Amino acid sequence: MTLHDYDAVADDIRSILKNEDWDDGSLGPVLVRLSWHASGTYDHKTKTGGSNGATMRFAPESTDDANAGLEHARRFLEPIKAKHPWITYADLWTLAGVVALHAMNGPKVAWRPGRSDKNPKTVTVKDIPPNGRLPDAAQGAHHVRDIFYRMGFNDQEIVALSGAHALGRCHADRSGFSGPWTHTPTRFSNQYFVLLTTVKWTKKVWDGPEQFKDPDDELMMLPTDMALLHDPTFAKYVHLYAKDKEAFSKDFAAAYAKLLELGIPRTKI
Repeated sequence: MTLHDYDAVADDIRSILKNEDWDDGSLGPVLVRLSWHASGTYDHKTKTGGSNGATMRFAPESTDDANAGLEHARRFLEPIKAKHPWITYADLWTLAGVVALHAMNGPKVAWRPGRSDKNPKTVTVKDIPPNGRLPDAAQGAHHVRDIFYRMGFNDQEIVALSGAHALGRCHADRSGFSGPWTHTPTRFSNQYFVLLTTVKWTKKVWDGPEQFKDPDDELMMLPTDMALLHDPTFAKYVHLYAKDKEAFSKDFAAAYAKLLELGIPRTKI
């Protein structure tokens, strides 16, 4: 093994994905979420936030309600970090998302190393993005645009990235919401869009926050999901991706690669 054998790291990530003690028997969705949330704090105006620095190791980012449950994802990766101490947390977390996505029938996403980690001994409050930069699922289209435009995404990219909800599920003890979006939460597909556009979604009557349920009360959608369907511009892409899974896969791969690169200092050739 060479000093920087990222293929070996990827192999080790793949080796831990199957986990019968975790949601639906797979760590894949939570690792994608970790990479997403580590990157999604970027502000293109101030050039702060993003995956560089791996600042989710520190409060207040680590204790952000939007990141509830991700301490488990970070812990799952600790043995791999210990085995390959040369890799930064920032590279490990983003690589884990890319590897997990591909293992779950998702597209192969362009990924490059080169992220650095903030030193715990010298990190300052200014180095850590404040809470409130990640999406609030209880909000509507205006909020969604505010969050994603701040990162530099357009409406098409917003909808494509939202398709990550094909994976995983919500937990009442973390986000307050509960349930999966699709019947196949460990398989990447365009089913999120298919279901969003074809199922009759109604408000769920329960003690939790507002969410929507299918007729059998097996699946759920969040207010931000429904906002995509009801906003005319967003809806155009929702219907496109519901009909064309290849277009969705291609656009998601491009937007996800862009997300993981936000704020990474690169030397221009």
